[in-house]
Amino acid sequence: MIEFEVDGQQVQVPDDGSSLLGTLRDHLDKRSAKDGCSPQGQCGCCTVLINGQPRVACVTPTRRVKGRSVTTLEGFSPDERARWGGAFCATGASQCGFCTPGIIVRLAGLEEKKPDASEDDVRLALAAHLCRCTGWQTIVDAWNQRDIEINDTRDLAAAAQRAELEGRNEQTVSAAVALGDGGFADDRAPADALVAVLNEAGKWVVGESLHQARTLAGKVQGRRTTLEPTHPVAVPNGDWVATLQTSWVDPAYLETDAAWALPGQPAVSPLSNGGAFGGKIDSIVTAVAEHLATEYDRAVRVLFSREDAIRLGAKRPPVAGAANADGTGVLRVVATPGIDEAIHAVAPGLTVEHVQVPTELRTSTQVRGAGWVEAVALLALAAGKLDRVQPIDSGWAEASVTSDGINVRVGAGQVLDEVVLRSYCIGAAHMGYSLVMGESLAVDADGIVQDLTVRSFGVVRASDTPTIHIEIVDESGPAVNASDAVFAAVAAAVALHTNAITWPHT
Repeated sequence: MIEFEVDGQQVQVPDDGSSLLGTLRDHLDKRSAKDGCSPQGQCGCCTVLINGQPRVACVTPTRRVKGRSVTTLEGFSPDERARWGGAFCATGASQCGFCTPGIIVRLAGLEEKKPDASEDDVRLALAAHLCRCTGWQTIVDAWNQRDIEINDTRDLAAAAQRAELEGRNEQTVSAAVALGDGGFADDRAPADALVAVLNEAGKWVVGESLHQARTLAGKVQGRRTTLEPTHPVAVPNGDWVATLQTSWVDPAYLETDAAWALPGQPAVSPLSNGGAFGGKIDSIVTAVAEHLATEYDRAVRVLFSREDAIRLGAKRPPVAGAANADGTGVLRVVATPGIDEAIHAVAPGLTVEHVQVPTELRTSTQVRGAGWVEAVALLALAAGKLDRVQPIDSGWAEASVTSDGINVRVGAGQVLDEVVLRSYCIGAAHMGYSLVMGESLAVDADGIVQDLTVRSFGVVRASDTPTIHIEIVDESGPAVNASDAVFAAVAAAVALHTNAITWPHT
């Protein structure tokens, strides 16, 4: 047995070789520490305090904390939880809420060490974390408001309605979400559930715990390759005003696919409190959980590792396009059923050509803005300007890039909740900027993905993200999604500003 202190209580746990994260979640029911990349130690979602210092629990062996003090977000005092949760909710610094518990622990550690830390210090601290939703800026806002008495009288039901429109999935808005209580699938699994993971041969291996299942599976740790990303689709021949090529890109959601089921019952969805940018809509984990629960006649948790999510999750299809100033041209795209309609909705003058390339990856139109965002950018490059972007049945966005940062003007019908709308627009703007300037996956000539770590995605860090200015136009009419339009408008504006004809642009 290993004895140490957790949240002020002495505990004893089996010395079974588990990581501290596995021990906290599976033995001690501490669910604020999340598993976003385990055991890569790269996303920061599992950050806890060990003797007062922020550490990632997924790469910390439990044996290493023998006799030490561990503090999770559950162990913060009620006043501290209310202070941080309130600040994050009031500023829109949490959307799905998966990454924010680790971030709050990190910021609390920073505050203890350096109470007068600057915004630059905060952005530097955030280098240890990955947040896909918020675009970082609202997290800095939360830091600045952590000591302000918050009188948040917002209608959180209306805020949740806005969040559901933007995230395209059921969502909750509250301080509890920022503290990790958003109801994620793996957080709600029965304590005695079996755990199923994939082995190297792609077969499901079942164990009594995550540690046992992973040990039985014998999987090799994921890696980041030195192979440079490529552009698998060739630009159409011809005399064109503008061209554009993109590489493979992962949606980069933080909570890897997870589901669980009881025998004879439907599985709990992997989309709990977040839409994963369309990347989990057709995940296999629900069907597998239902099948295994029936086979074993027990509750079964089915979990993807980060490597599994990269290999099996839906991807943005790479494109290569060419266009003239009048909006005519050709957009070649890695073969993806249904993508023609999405592209023609915003770029009717483009001929869409499906291209077959060697790949183990699968593409999907469900991934946020797949294909049509690139079409908007190609037309902007060809025209030398960016008009208002307004997808069908959506809000509109205008964007520009200046020395002051990224400027966005947006209309979304009835606002419902300005804090949430602003947060989603900032997050979408960061996603558009990051798509052009940083994101890719290296895939070899045989189509086998080589980048298998969460940091391989190239998501732009907080310290490298320009200031994002959002102007919301309050309109009459029904509330509609606007962040998709912001995503496309900012990607196009950044491409136009930098003349980025290959993505990622360097």
